[in-house]
Amino acid sequence: MCAAHPVGDRAVLLDLDGPESVRRVHADLVRHPVEGIVDVVPGARTVLLIAEQGRSRALGIAVQRARKPMDTTATQLTERTVRLPVRYDGADLAEVAARCGMSIEEVIARHSRRTYATAFLGLVPGFAYLTGLDPALHLPRRESPRTCVPAGSLAMASEYTGVYPCSSPGGWHLLGTTDSALWDVEQHPPALLTPGTTVQFDPIR
Repeated sequence: MCAAHPVGDRAVLLDLDGPESVRRVHADLVRHPVEGIVDVVPGARTVLLIAEQGRSRALGIAVQRARKPMDTTATQLTERTVRLPVRYDGADLAEVAARCGMSIEEVIARHSRRTYATAFLGLVPGFAYLTGLDPALHLPRRESPRTCVPAGSLAMASEYTGVYPCSSPGGWHLLGTTDSALWDVEQHPPALLTPGTTVQFDPIR
């Protein structure tokens, strides 16, 4: 399924059938750009296509491309792996362990042994939604969100995990902290994690 919804006169929102379709479409349009398309923005189950002013025909071409069957091996972005050192000292770690029916040590082991994929960015600049979380750790968001989550906080909610790049309100479960900078305007790109980047967490004391 690939429904296309106009967004003003310069953009189209593609409504896809899941994260894997989003990954394939995004990767294809990034690796093989359509002339006139200036941005391709992935979401949880959508891809936003933005065209130059007066280049609406480019949107139609991109939509046709997105609707064609794709070879999975030919639509993968070059993978870059980032390893983030993490202190598993989060305020919600004990509660997560209790709700998941396992020890704190098992929560840490299950979380840190997975390899995650950056699906899309949102919430605040540099916040990457990472897929690949162990299903045994899936929990809904906290009933009472925090008004301020410190920068560098490693957290999880539903099927996602991620690191807060700056202090902000948040309702995810806090598992730990990292000193790695996730957002730096002096770098290009400023976000350490971009769609297609794989991530691994290394426990430290």
